[in-house]
Amino acid sequence: MVGLLLFLGVLVLVLLFFVGVFNGLVTLRNRFKNAFAQIDVQLQRRYELIPNLVETAKAYLAHEKDTLTNVIAARNNAASAARASADAPENAGMMERLGQAEGVLGASLGRLLAVSESYPDLKANETMQQLMEELASTENRIGFARQAFNDAVMEYNIKREQFPNFFIAGAFGFQAAAQLEIPDVQARQPVQVKF
Repeated sequence: MVGLLLFLGVLVLVLLFFVGVFNGLVTLRNRFKNAFAQIDVQLQRRYELIPNLVETAKAYLAHEKDTLTNVIAARNNAASAARASADAPENAGMMERLGQAEGVLGASLGRLLAVSESYPDLKANETMQQLMEELASTENRIGFARQAFNDAVMEYNIKREQFPNFFIAGAFGFQAAAQLEIPDVQARQPVQVKF
């Protein structure tokens, strides 16, 4: 009888441990998915600001049509990558595609801002200044949201890879999550200002 009670006690403890690990993994997976949702909100805000910025700049930069066209194309590509990533934030390929698209968009915006600095009328335009402030604020929010997402992914991956958690994670399909890394495309390509 004592042996049976001891066996049942150990079985209950093992079951509780199993449930605790499983629930912990589910909690952490949901945290990083929520953290990505916060990035998605800020990216959407950015994507909505960019056309207004470009339209304001168009009046002053008619001869910089390529720069403006590149910004819009990069924005559309990044928005498409963000929509695809929102459906599967645990997909490493989607995170890499989003990171690359955001890097290209950042470089395009950098070129637009460098060009706009060369035009005093545009630089002094109140609408342009407000849009630039909004964009800078949004970029900061994106950075903080990306940091929170990457922290949540790291916490999830650590829990998933710890012994003996990886047995439970593997048995129930808890895949490794990828961090969102945005390459610094802008640093590799020089800004060209044409008059």
